[in-house]
Amino acid sequence: MDKIPSFEKDHDTLQPGLHFSTLQRGVMTLDLRFKRPNTGDYVSPAALHSIEHMLATALRNGPQKEHILYFGPMGCRTGFYLLTEGLTYREAYEALRAALAACADMDAVPGARRSECGNYLEHDLAGAKAECAAYLALLNGMSGEELTEEEERARCAEAMR
Repeated sequence: MDKIPSFEKDHDTLQPGLHFSTLQRGVMTLDLRFKRPNTGDYVSPAALHSIEHMLATALRNGPQKEHILYFGPMGCRTGFYLLTEGLTYREAYEALRAALAACADMDAVPGARRSECGNYLEHDLAGAKAECAAYLALLNGMSGEELTEEEERARCAEAMR
């Protein structure tokens, strides 16, 4: 079988950040890497679950909501995938920064009641907020050079379509 794109990345050198992954049929997949892989530092299951609810809600209610197709966790608990349509890399970056900031203001995990969630007992609002704040600080610290490199990858993928 062919390897999927995420398995082709060298996870021993992959650093936390926002990484362009693929562009397929107009859908851009972004790798939101919160943690460095294979180091023993992972997002706890309860915080991961809460981040999924919080960021999905913030992104789907933000100014780019029409372009957000999917947001969900990686099984390895080092980050998340964000699928968008019709956004540039920089627009997705800005939408993500705004959504992370919105998470800081949440007083509860959206959709965490028993009737709304299949695992309603496993949430960690404080842990999720701490992980989101750390990731937002990382994104805010990204240099223009890092953004440009990822944007160039996205443009090349678009051109090859």
